[in-house]
Amino acid sequence: MEFKQLTGVAPEILRAVEEMGFTAMTEVQEKAIPVMMSGREIIAKAPTGTGKTCAFGIPLVQRARADAPWIQSVVLCPTRELCTQIVDELRALSKYREGIRVAAVYGGQAMRPQIEALKRNPQIVVATPGRLLDHMKHRTIRVDKVSTVVLDEADEMLDMGFFKDVRRILDSLPKKEQMVMFSATISREVMDIGWLYQRDAEEITVRPVEESRPRITQYCCCTTGRKRFEDLVAILKKEDLDRVLVFCNTKYNTAMICDMLTRQGIPAQCIHGDMIQKDRNRVMAKFKEGGIPVMVATDVAARGIDVTDIDAVINYDFPGDNETYVHRIGRTARARKEGISYLFYSADERARLKNLIRYTRFEISPVAVTEEGAIVPAEGL
Repeated sequence: MEFKQLTGVAPEILRAVEEMGFTAMTEVQEKAIPVMMSGREIIAKAPTGTGKTCAFGIPLVQRARADAPWIQSVVLCPTRELCTQIVDELRALSKYREGIRVAAVYGGQAMRPQIEALKRNPQIVVATPGRLLDHMKHRTIRVDKVSTVVLDEADEMLDMGFFKDVRRILDSLPKKEQMVMFSATISREVMDIGWLYQRDAEEITVRPVEESRPRITQYCCCTTGRKRFEDLVAILKKEDLDRVLVFCNTKYNTAMICDMLTRQGIPAQCIHGDMIQKDRNRVMAKFKEGGIPVMVATDVAARGIDVTDIDAVINYDFPGDNETYVHRIGRTARARKEGISYLFYSADERARLKNLIRYTRFEISPVAVTEEGAIVPAEGL
């Protein structure tokens, strides 16, 4: 189904969607938009990269009243990176809807600019839970007329220790007309929030069938020590990749690998939790624009980067758990494009790799990098 077939959506929004390069709806959009437009509550389980922001963004922008200068909708999300991504997309959707304003509220940035943005009377606020509570405590935000609440990446947000914060926020809001949750998994915490705060919610599931599963060709490479970095360089040079995301487990490794790549003549920048928000935003914007071919990141970026044309994801360090691996490689092959992922592992991590393959049921092909830098098939695990 194409966006132009949607009923009840303003032509200005459809024009903005077309400018954003979208024509056909994804499964979650086709299922969720009409339900949310009708005013019903939703609990949606959908894989990463399936277009969830537009799924709730279009109804939010459609229902926003320009003549009502107060906050009508709140979107809660787990990270500041995701917060800014959502705001960018909502602003793009509301480009031709005069008088509709969207504000971002997140930690790591001074309160003053956010207070100034809130004084401009936005109809939609996108926030991380901790910073929203700060504004509520200091009475720099009014949420007494909020009618719609969206929890995006609900499982991640609640798993990060925000369960009590989310409950405090929901308890502080007036009687809501609509609460919507989007989540990659339906965890115990997600179910608890649904039982406590939703009424007869429509359950939507987008299964990872072949049509909707990201088309990612996955490789694993047994390598360690100095050769691991040499293999990384070989892959970056041989595979003719325009935009690559390299994941490390620690801030130290992230900065070190970024510096070593730069010394090898490979333009790279990094992003991690110790960077101030201004610098993180600058690097993220440059990466989105194509000005940085290689981004080295910790998992702080796994849920925040929403770039549709990342060619490959390279797991330089073995991820901490299976879910993290899925979230990492989900940064490529978005918007129905194809992608590649590489997973580096050492010999003593072979058991973890086998467990990962059993858990995900992914086909991960072993490869090796020769001394000449060629990437060749390797023996099985």
